[in-house]
Amino acid sequence: MAETMTETMTAGRRGPRGWIVGAGFSILLWAWPTWDLVWSVEEPLGWKAVSSALLVAFFAAYAFLPPISWRRGVRTGIATVCTLLALNVAIIAMMGTEALWTWPFLSCAIAMTALPRRLDLALIIGLSAASLAAQVMAGNLHQTFTQPALVLSLGLMMSAFGRLIRQTARLRAAQTELADTAVAAERSRMARDMHDILGHSLTVIAIKAELAGRMLEEAPANPAGARAAAEITAVQDLARGALADIRATVAGYRGVNVLAELAVARNALESAGIDAELPGTADLVPSRHRELFGWILREGVTNVLRHSGAARCRVGLTASTVVVEDDGVGPVSGAAFGTGLSGIRERVGTAGGTLSIGISDMGGFRLEVDV
Repeated sequence: MAETMTETMTAGRRGPRGWIVGAGFSILLWAWPTWDLVWSVEEPLGWKAVSSALLVAFFAAYAFLPPISWRRGVRTGIATVCTLLALNVAIIAMMGTEALWTWPFLSCAIAMTALPRRLDLALIIGLSAASLAAQVMAGNLHQTFTQPALVLSLGLMMSAFGRLIRQTARLRAAQTELADTAVAAERSRMARDMHDILGHSLTVIAIKAELAGRMLEEAPANPAGARAAAEITAVQDLARGALADIRATVAGYRGVNVLAELAVARNALESAGIDAELPGTADLVPSRHRELFGWILREGVTNVLRHSGAARCRVGLTASTVVVEDDGVGPVSGAAFGTGLSGIRERVGTAGGTLSIGISDMGGFRLEVDV
């Protein structure tokens, strides 16, 4: 899912900025009441210092960790929620029920964190129920329903807002992918037309030049004929050289490209019912590595489709690394490289890189190349 927020929020950069600005304003609104709650009470200085440090840590986590989870995915989201809960428990342990006012902040942070589907809603509802129970047990009858309602309403509102941001980000990523695919298709069309039109014409020129050269060889020898024969030979060589250049150019246009392979991989994995966690762009990959990474991506995804039995596949791209991993059966002990992986190993070796195969952190197969 969203390490797809690797996909998820890369395009949604306005979302993180908006969240941080909004979180900053909400923290400022509570800065004075918080200060008054901690430093106006008759408690030891050490208690006040520890309480203040915990509150600062909690609000820093509240402001900055949810956007980080958008970029890094579900695991970071779960770690974010655990961090926020741990800090909140410590605050309540220090300050008692007076610290329950932090729960609306906790609810908003949970709603805006990258979590598995519907887990955020379950946590928000659970937090609202816990707030109701805590207020009843503390005897705060005037807040028995006010705070639980605030926790629930703010959490649901921010959850809807977060889903809107993620959906917008996915749409932007899809637009980028469609644009890249359209460019690749147009390049392929131009290459085909170039080959069909210029290639045919140059072939005809080369053949006619060769025929003219043979006819001149049969003509009576004279200086003008010898010079014409030399010029015809030069024309023939130029035509063949241009034809070779056209074919090489067309091969480059039609060659494997990591951008096109990303689009193909996404469609193939989704058609196979495999959850695809792919980067939305390959901008980080330099041009000299794009063909190689395209071959690696093609072979890695083919391996996932044919042999893994996986439900999830994740691809990572950097300027010098490509990783393909899944949650399937994993590498078979003692098994030799297949033809596809052997070909990849040769390509990587030629490029001066290293190929490693092992068990992914999802429990399945991991293919990693560093160049």
